[in-house]
Amino acid sequence: MSRLIEPVTLSGQHAWLEPLGPEHLDEVRAAAADGELWKLWYTSVPSPDKTGDWVAIALDMRERLGAMPFVVREMRDGQPGKVVGATRLFNVDEANRRLEIGHTWYSKAAQRTAINTECKLLLLTHAFETLHCIAVEFRTHWMNHQSRAAIARLGAKQDGVLRNHQRMPDGSFRDTVVFSIIESEWLTVKRHLQYKLEQPRA
Repeated sequence: MSRLIEPVTLSGQHAWLEPLGPEHLDEVRAAAADGELWKLWYTSVPSPDKTGDWVAIALDMRERLGAMPFVVREMRDGQPGKVVGATRLFNVDEANRRLEIGHTWYSKAAQRTAINTECKLLLLTHAFETLHCIAVEFRTHWMNHQSRAAIARLGAKQDGVLRNHQRMPDGSFRDTVVFSIIESEWLTVKRHLQYKLEQPRA
């Protein structure tokens, strides 16, 4: 089992990421309920009755596969507030210093805010500057056009499409779009994300 990633808390001006634990169950359920996110068929956001299974699977992935699932809290007056989403470092390839950022979702109130941009900045900084990764991947469903556009806006480049990559719970097949940021691109991407965070918001 990979031990590349140890538990860590990451914080910024807008977002606070802390390792997921069983104690977060009710907060995760409440965050997903804001916007009924599980109704988006191409995502893996847990419905209220499936939240326990979602937490258990995430923690099992951490123990067996070396992943690191986080809950995302919004920052209020310099202090971490309520849980507004989740994200994960996973698909860890310790020998080749690669990993994936994904399983990301945010409650409706947190969408189109600075939280996602800062979360990506925090996670990528940790991946490239602490874990010394040579590449970080992002993957999404071909039909998730919003996610594809958001990943591209981060500065990631599309590597390709894995056709019939996975079978979805409803029996349909998922074409997976693969993006990545590589080590030589990191400083440019970092400055881009910092610039986005510096811009005033309406």
